Amino acid sequence: MTSEELKRQAAERAVEAIQSGMVVGLGTGSTAVHAVRRLGALLAEGRLQRIIGIPTSEATAREARQAGIPLGTLDDHPSIDVAIDGADEIDPQLNLIKGLGGALLREKIVAAAARRLIIMADDSKRVEQLGTRAPVPVEVVPFARRPAADYLASLGARVVVRQRDGQPFITDEGNVILDCHFAGLPHPGEIAQLIRAQPGVVEHGLFLGMASEAVVAGARGVFVLER
Repeated sequence: MTSEELKRQAAERAVEAIQSGMVVGLGTGSTAVHAVRRLGALLAEGRLQRIIGIPTSEATAREARQAGIPLGTLDDHPSIDVAIDGADEIDPQLNLIKGLGGALLREKIVAAAARRLIIMADDSKRVEQLGTRAPVPVEVVPFARRPAADYLASLGARVVVRQRDGQPFITDEGNVILDCHFAGLPHPGEIAQLIRAQPGVVEHGLFLGMASEAVVAGARGVFVLER
């Protein structure tokens, strides 16, 4: 079974938690696309009604509109019933690395506003320790790119400016992303605090203690991990 099929299975299972009348945070990335399309299909079939989606990126907003999902903003809906999103790494305590899709700032804002954050992933995203496979994305204002990169390197990271089409990748908020490759993070809370201490850092991709549960699809089926 392909990774894409596993993502689809996890996404469709996660969408089962959504009920009519809910405000739903819509994540960004390849797994979130499957969830958005499934949610749109359920609305079209009349099996769900009165859903408001809060997208975490312009890309997700476009996908949601195409799927027929009514959208809102945090100004109008500051409290979100449930957010569904993917992850790049998931540790046994359901701490996460997120942001390889480039939307980590809005994703964290939506996750913090949600009563419940459900993560969807294929089994390859599970790790014993964060930072062993995926880099930690750090969103930085362009003016601070070089000093922030030097500071992050002093913390032990190999820092790479994320690129797209040969140019620095620019987020929806107009910032750049520094991908920080560590040799594992035995104390992710400590490194998270250190990263945020640097002027010019807007947000990082360590989502610690935020996920309520993770829906994971693997060769043996779909299962749910709870914190």
